[in-house]
Parts: sequence; C-alpha cells; structure tokens
Amino acid sequence: MLRQDRLRALIACVFVLVLSLSFPALAAKDKSKKKGSPKGPPVLWREPVDIASRDLYLGPGGAKMRPDLHRLKLIKEEQGGYSKKFRVRDGAGREWVAKVGKEAQSETAAVRLLWAVGYVTEINYLVPRVTIPGKGTFANVRFEARPKQIKRLEEWKWAKNPFVGTRAFQGLKVMMALLNNWDIKDSNNEILLVHSARGGNELHYIISDLGATFGKSGSLPIIWRFTRNRNNPEDYAKAKFLDEVKNGHVFFHYNGKRNDLFDDITVADARWIAGWLAQLSDRQLRDAFRAANYSPEEIELLTEAVGGRIEELRTLSREEPR
Repeated sequence: MLRQDRLRALIACVFVLVLSLSFPALAAKDKSKKKGSPKGPPVLWREPVDIASRDLYLGPGGAKMRPDLHRLKLIKEEQGGYSKKFRVRDGAGREWVAKVGKEAQSETAAVRLLWAVGYVTEINYLVPRVTIPGKGTFANVRFEARPKQIKRLEEWKWAKNPFVGTRAFQGLKVMMALLNNWDIKDSNNEILLVHSARGGNELHYIISDLGATFGKSGSLPIIWRFTRNRNNPEDYAKAKFLDEVKNGHVFFHYNGKRNDLFDDITVADARWIAGWLAQLSDRQLRDAFRAANYSPEEIELLTEAVGGRIEELRTLSREEPR
C-alpha cells in the first residue's frame, strides 16, 4: 500500500511538472501568434463622393498603374481556379497575375462596377492581345496587380466578418445578384493589408475572383450547375433579375451558390445600393464594358441590361410581386 501511495505521489508530481512547463510555452506561442497578426481597421466600402467623375475605363488603378507590356517576363504558372493564370513581371518591374480565358472580360468589368459604388477591389486591366514568353499569344487577358507593398492575408467568410448586418454588406450582396455572380464562396474572398494614405495600415475585405459574372446562374432545378455560364452578354441580358417583394424583403431570381445569403435583403437595402448605382451615367457603364474589350454590340447590350436592373432596384416598393 505504501509503495502504491508513493507511486501515485510520484505520478502526480510528474504531471504537475509537465503542466508547469507546458503552459508558459503555449502562452508564449499564443502571444507570438497574436503579436504577428496584422492590425488595422477593416474596410469594405467607402462613400464614393466622386462617383460622377470616376473613370470606369481605367478603373481603380487609374492610368499610372497600367502594365508596361514592352518586356514581359514569365515568373510561374499559377495553380487552382477555373481559368489558366500566369504570374508575370512587366517592363517596369511590377508583378501581375495574367488570367486567360472566359473569365477575363467579365471580371474586368465587374471590378469596375464594384469600385464605382465604393467597394474596395483588386486593381486590374484587360489587355486585348499579349504574348507571354514560353506560353504563347493570348487574346483578352486580365492583368491583376500584385504590388509589393500590399500583403495578401487569409480569406474572409460571408457568414462571419466585421460587416455582417451593415448596409454596405447588404449592398454588396445585392451587387452579387446584379452581376449574376453564381460562384459565391469564401475561397474567392481575400483580406489585403494595405498602407493607408492617411497613415497606418488597413485591412481591405475584397472579392478576389469575380469571373463567374455577366452570364446566367442556371434555369432548371437540380441541374442548375449544368445550365450556368459566365461572360455571356446575351444570356445575361435575357436573365430574370427579381422574383418578388414580400414582407419588405426582396427575392432575387438567383440560382447560384450560397443563395441563403439573399434571404435577408430588404427593400431599403436594395434601394440604398441602387441610389449609388443610379448616379452612374450610361457613359460610365459603357466605359466599364469597353475596358473589358467587349464588342460595340455587347457593350450596348450589357449597358442596357445593367441599367435596367438598377432601375428595377431603384423603383422597388415594399410589396410588389415580380
């Protein structure tokens, strides 16, 4: 019995010793993790006080950020996603992700419309034709900036972020429906650590992939995913936008991923973002699509379709079947 008591006492002492050594290490690890986490106020949207003068052809990067195409250098081929992408360095030494294929045009235009109404976005440009060394010559290539001073952090979640319940976040969801972005998922979102012109850092919550836009989100139950498409101006123009207004809530004709996100959109939410969109001129809308190198006929088709959707939102009443 005495031997058993001594054994228990010894085990207890060893257990206490292990815990005493482990806790400081765990605490130090946690403290180090917190210390290393980038800090800054989260930003999703800023009031676009200059909305009427925003240049939707050049977009958020303006003229100064346009890629220097005189001497491109291939860095590597990027992995993942629907479209083929290449990391390249331009003649000015700046890095870009060049996306080729169906999504390049639609993403270029979608970024400009989001930026126009105040949302933080990627910086991109559409190059009509470019040769990427060792890979070939491609038409309609989207160049997305990778500035050295901007750090790309983790993804952010639609269900849990600092903006849930805010008017700007509700407006962003309405924009996803307006663009027919049927590929809504957390992995398409990213937080960027950006040095603010006002001093200090900011955490920009952006949607980093908007390629699955300006098409249709599906039309037949069960096989929706097989009837979806992207960058199809004719299908986008034909697609129904709103289903109905019921109990002060707007129901969109949306058959894409995460349609649960649209369950809480009120008429007030829709009118709020429509109020900003309505300040854009037809010329600005055309410029967004011209920047994406759509044909003149496609530009007119898309401009009319987007303008029609804006008007539908702007004129919503609290009870209006669609």
